[in-house]
Amino acid sequence: MDDSIPHAKGGAAFWDVATWKAAVSGIAAILLGIVFMMAGVWKITDPFSAAVRLEQAQAPHSLSLIGAVLLGIGETFAGVLLVVPRFRRWGAWLTGLMLVFFLVYIAAYYNVLRGEECNCFPWIKRAVGPAFFIGDGVMLVMAFLAGLWARPAESRRSAGLVLGAIAVFAMVSYGFGAVRQSWVRAPASITVDGKPVSLQQGRVFLYFFDPECAHCDQAARWMGQYQWSNVTLISVPTANAQFARQFVESTGFRSAISTEVEKLRQVFSFVDAPYAVALENGRQRVAFTHFDPQEPEATLRRLGYVK
Repeated sequence: MDDSIPHAKGGAAFWDVATWKAAVSGIAAILLGIVFMMAGVWKITDPFSAAVRLEQAQAPHSLSLIGAVLLGIGETFAGVLLVVPRFRRWGAWLTGLMLVFFLVYIAAYYNVLRGEECNCFPWIKRAVGPAFFIGDGVMLVMAFLAGLWARPAESRRSAGLVLGAIAVFAMVSYGFGAVRQSWVRAPASITVDGKPVSLQQGRVFLYFFDPECAHCDQAARWMGQYQWSNVTLISVPTANAQFARQFVESTGFRSAISTEVEKLRQVFSFVDAPYAVALENGRQRVAFTHFDPQEPEATLRRLGYVK
């Protein structure tokens, strides 16, 4: 009888401390793991859109695509480690390091990125500002709690196999996405300057732009200086279509105008303007998300679209 009393107290103490800590650790780990897996899988399955997001966040164009793939692998791997109890402590460390990197990076480019949308995590819409640091700070605390009260991590070999499987999935997804781009076929025709124009014959260059976008304006001015070689140029405003004609005339990008952006978006999926597609006999040859004094001119010259 007396022996059972200390036992009951010990059980209560266990619930108050060990079980409570394990519950907090598990909840924090699972919630954070889900967020990171969603972010990583999105980047892996759509690396080209993710690369555009990285460029918008000031990542170098030459590193944006490989950066998107590697970041997707890292986020997915960290999320899986957090969800699996025997890997949780490793996942907490990896997640914490990534969050610290994000915080330092955004702080370094804060003046440039302030007010811009930060879509690092899909379906979580937020702008760069004080709330961004609060949100990532909360996740950093969750990573700390997940690792603090997790059991010691084990089985490096199994964790390595998980990483390998995620990497293979990422490479297959990238390859499929690259091949899929060459399969894209334009609509049979669109209305251009009030008349139907076929997209299935010859070479066509579609330029998607927002007349109030400074980057779109600069890209159009660069392309207005190209010596095009038997190419039909069509500009497609993604917003503020009433200013499209003024935009074309002021930039010197001599092109026809189509307002059928929704019809074209059903075929050509892109994150934001400026965006361009080079077509040949109705099929996409290449899509452009980056514009500078060298590109897309160099690629278009190689394809024979400009002299």
